[in-house]
Amino acid sequence: MKVLVVGGGGREHALCWKISQSKKVDKIYCAPGNAGIAEVAECVAIGAMEFQKLVAFAKEKEIDLTVVGMDDPLCGGIVDAFEEAGLRVFGPRKNAAILEGSKAFSKDLMKKYNIPTAGYHNFTSPEEALAFLETATYPTVLKADGLALGKGVLICNTKEEALAGVKTLMVDKQFGDSGNTIVVEEFMTGREVSVLSFVDGKTIKIMTSAQDHKRAKDGDQGLNTGGMGTFSPSPFYTAEVDEFCKKYIYQATVDAMAKEGREFKGIIFFGLMLTANGPRVLEYNARFGDPETQVVLPRMKNDIVEVFEACIDGTLDQIDLQFEDNAAVCVVLASNGYPEHYEKGFVISGLENFKDKTDYFVFHAGSKKAEAGIVTNGGRVLGVTATGKDLKEARKKAYEATEWIHFDNKYMRHDIGKAIDEA
Repeated sequence: MKVLVVGGGGREHALCWKISQSKKVDKIYCAPGNAGIAEVAECVAIGAMEFQKLVAFAKEKEIDLTVVGMDDPLCGGIVDAFEEAGLRVFGPRKNAAILEGSKAFSKDLMKKYNIPTAGYHNFTSPEEALAFLETATYPTVLKADGLALGKGVLICNTKEEALAGVKTLMVDKQFGDSGNTIVVEEFMTGREVSVLSFVDGKTIKIMTSAQDHKRAKDGDQGLNTGGMGTFSPSPFYTAEVDEFCKKYIYQATVDAMAKEGREFKGIIFFGLMLTANGPRVLEYNARFGDPETQVVLPRMKNDIVEVFEACIDGTLDQIDLQFEDNAAVCVVLASNGYPEHYEKGFVISGLENFKDKTDYFVFHAGSKKAEAGIVTNGGRVLGVTATGKDLKEARKKAYEATEWIHFDNKYMRHDIGKAIDEA
């Protein structure tokens, strides 16, 4: 079969890599792709939001399955566009992708169906938000309602920071229309855990756990980014936590969406906070996480295309989802200055060191081919991943592998997975 993957980052590289292992697949296309993806798929110069061009391409090439990696096209209705054209596609429809597309919607859903989450208030008026914050308790959390590349969350330790945050989100519109509505949320403390799942509308199958590192600098300092590294599994995601989440969060979310007439097929990413009072939902995503995918898929035993098809066909209950009894760590090599200002176009050397290795991977996030070779083309450039018998071994190997790669302005955190030592 022929598969089209929509997107061009590290997540999509990991997806293309995993799809290429399927016995069912003869050919992979990726739109728009990147220099790393080009090694396992044919890259096509069509943007992820160019739905009609993608539909026309899928028809022309007789694509059997399209897999959508990114949030923007899912929330924009790409699955609806493909289905209307009679094409087979993996991902939630627009009315289900709202689970990620609107934080206000997801908070109201959790409240209605008693799914554990932080206390909150939604505001569409900056004046009302400012008035509320005058008497709020601190720290508190401000979230832009819509998509903001994982960066629309402000943790405010003081009233002054919160009032400035309202101006940033709702008045200055730093994240555009995503800040038309904001959620002011109770600040929770505890370990964060990411749990990805496959969903077919009624059945949910949980993947292995992971933990992302969002802040740009060591010690969780600096600005929020799209993710500077991750590890899997999380030693803090215990059997007890798993049991609680299965009882009160996972299936409850799938059932809630069905009851709302928003049948969810695809990936639900649960961002959890393990508080002193039990697990709470921080956020939902309606797609694979980035860079969580880069540590979860190397540990997955199944043919991923079979799982995608089961989700589409409503037969996920027949899939025995399995993961290796090992661990993986991913360290993101970024351009110095990310997520704000950084230069591009620097030649990347050392990529050949990953050839023919089964426990070391390099997933491209921001790269492109140029006359000089493969060059940097984004803030997050590469995700260096290693697997090992346990987290400590995987972490040691991943950091060793970061030294195999060189480019000007190379930057990374040096404490990805440090929490492992505290487990």
